[in-house]
Amino acid sequence: MGNAGSSAPFTTGPEISLVLMELVLKKSGLGYLYQSDDLNTVLSGNLPDALQRLATAPAADEDVFGAENGARLANLKREVTENDTSASTEIDLPHDAGILTYRIDIERIDTPPMSGILSVFTDISESRHRERILKTLLRELSHRSKNLLAIIQGIATQTARQALSLDYFLTKFRGRIQSLAYSQDLVTDSSWRGAYLFALTERQFSAYWPDSETPISIKGINAHLSPNATLHIGLALHELIVNSASYGAISAGVNSLSIDCFETILDDSSAIELAWIEHLPPAATTREADEHTFARTVLERVVPVAIGGRAIYLTAPDRIEYHLTIPSREYEILPSIDK
Repeated sequence: MGNAGSSAPFTTGPEISLVLMELVLKKSGLGYLYQSDDLNTVLSGNLPDALQRLATAPAADEDVFGAENGARLANLKREVTENDTSASTEIDLPHDAGILTYRIDIERIDTPPMSGILSVFTDISESRHRERILKTLLRELSHRSKNLLAIIQGIATQTARQALSLDYFLTKFRGRIQSLAYSQDLVTDSSWRGAYLFALTERQFSAYWPDSETPISIKGINAHLSPNATLHIGLALHELIVNSASYGAISAGVNSLSIDCFETILDDSSAIELAWIEHLPPAATTREADEHTFARTVLERVVPVAIGGRAIYLTAPDRIEYHLTIPSREYEILPSIDK
């Protein structure tokens, strides 16, 4: 006597095997095309829409993949037939959704009563798309890294030329590299899109003006700077801030400097101007000549040249002014965002 809960015996056969094979193909995303030796289609299954003509038209490789790729694929199939080997290739196919990439594995089938060519199609578009994006990002990273290293090399060279001693060089060089790191952090946090001017200014001030109760006055347009502008304007701000912390308003503990950003014109095109106005206390110490020369080099030459802008650096016994004009390609004016 059989068990009440028993089920009918499971049977297999060609029909069930075919059904299971089709299910596996759909799950795997693979499609296949079986052709006779003269490349006429005999069987096909699970072909994507972009390749359906392969199943319905005789010798349709050139129609589907284009003349060059179609001829290459047809020759590859003939080689497989003549040499009784297997082969693999990849073909890009333009599509409304973008570039579709298929890997095609070709194999000779010679098992009676079957004799022909089996092509298995694998859609690898997504992985190739990721690879292309990764290569683009790596090229961009390499480009930006080279630019960053060039900036560091320039800072090291200029600092060394005017250093009074090794300790002096190390102190100045470390400060400038730290400033560059502050700017680079903002660029990296934004996925290399740049930084807002106000955030950049506050970050550069943070090590020298920590008193949040009496913040430095930053007015005007909070422009979003390009990565290139962020790094170089950060260096300009660093030189101004260090000078103020050594000999000017910050060293005297007075809040007598302001930063403004407003729209202007540069070479008949839209631009913005960054204006630093610092009123010096009466007892301001005379600046060191070498440091003053380096600051002028950065402020008047290095930064404006790097961003394709223009700069004016004015010093007087009672004030310091720095005006940097930034061309429109180095910034965007985005909707209002809080500082």
